[in-house]
Amino acid sequence: MTILTPGANAPLPVGDLTVLIRHGAIPGAEIDVSAFLIGPNGKVRSDEDMCFYGQPSVAGGAVTLQGAANGETRFRVSPGRVPAGVEKVILTATIHENRAAFGRLPEIGLDAGGVIGKIPCAGMTETALILAELYPRNGAWKVRVVGQGFNGGLAALATHLGVEISDPAPAPAPAPKPAPAAAPRGPDLTRIPSVKPAAPAPAPKVNLSKVSLTKENRTVSLEKRTGRFGKIRVNLNWNQGKTGGVMKMFGPKPVDLDLGCFVEDRYGNRTCVQALGGGFGDYAYFPYAKLLGDDRTGAVTDGEWLEINGEMWAEFNRILIFAFIYDGVPNWAETDGVVRVMIPDQPEIEVRMNEHGSRERMCAIAMLENQGGAIRVSREVRFFPGHRVMDEHYGWGMRWQAGSK
Repeated sequence: MTILTPGANAPLPVGDLTVLIRHGAIPGAEIDVSAFLIGPNGKVRSDEDMCFYGQPSVAGGAVTLQGAANGETRFRVSPGRVPAGVEKVILTATIHENRAAFGRLPEIGLDAGGVIGKIPCAGMTETALILAELYPRNGAWKVRVVGQGFNGGLAALATHLGVEISDPAPAPAPAPKPAPAAAPRGPDLTRIPSVKPAAPAPAPKVNLSKVSLTKENRTVSLEKRTGRFGKIRVNLNWNQGKTGGVMKMFGPKPVDLDLGCFVEDRYGNRTCVQALGGGFGDYAYFPYAKLLGDDRTGAVTDGEWLEINGEMWAEFNRILIFAFIYDGVPNWAETDGVVRVMIPDQPEIEVRMNEHGSRERMCAIAMLENQGGAIRVSREVRFFPGHRVMDEHYGWGMRWQAGSK
């Protein structure tokens, strides 16, 4: 098997393909992998051509970020849907907030539809890398391994490729000193004020920020003037652990970790959305929340997803996001679970279940509350033996009976 090194290229198989980036992990740092649709000038056509954690699908699904877990990030690329005017798709890796350099990794691997590439990282001091590019040539698509590094992280790399990055709100300017009062005078009838047309609103800029809720920083509030937030996506991902040989055949069962939520609307209606008992919910009607599938092993790359209808946020009172160990020995340390809350035009919110002392089966992870039309997200990370006890703690008051999948 030929392994591409930086500078080498090879043809890609025909049709849609999965691109897997194996980047591993750096303790204390987070690696983000993104894709950019690049035009003939070496820049994106607009900010909508950047596919990353805050915008996981671009160009009508031509490039989709399917998920990241266990030191891997997976994309789905449909070359036939890449718009005209896009000359290549660039894959990049960056280290969040420049907390480390890529030199702490031995290498980064690439698998593009079965075409393998490797980028040696030893000695690198950079925090951003252009990994590879996919491009059409003579009616077929090819991949070239790049391995070009530079500093500045995702914000610098995105700006280099033409993406406008939103800046933090500036500090308010000091109030100007009042001007001295002018002498009174009569109205000037010779001057008619002109009305200038309003300047067009600037195009929205990409928000690359993330919010990690911790013991020290437990809450964040997200405001939207219209009170409508679009599709709120909640992702649960975890690592079931990798064993082989005899342990794989006769060792303990892998943990089956389930995502779910308690929902309470403003009228006092309450329910639970979860795979247990088949209560997958409904997106268009109450509870305006729907669980998408059920990963029984933790092996699915992008974990489990819950969609909440943020267009109906005015109907909600509160939502409690939880995870439940349905099968396997309760061991939260091995799961290394993380929940991400993704809301359009808002920073991604992350909550890690990193308090590993508990042997209980249920973890209340985050509470979403309607506060005057805003969404207040609070980190919980509290452990309970089951649904009934967690319900009693938060005062939902629902009736419970044994269920199964």
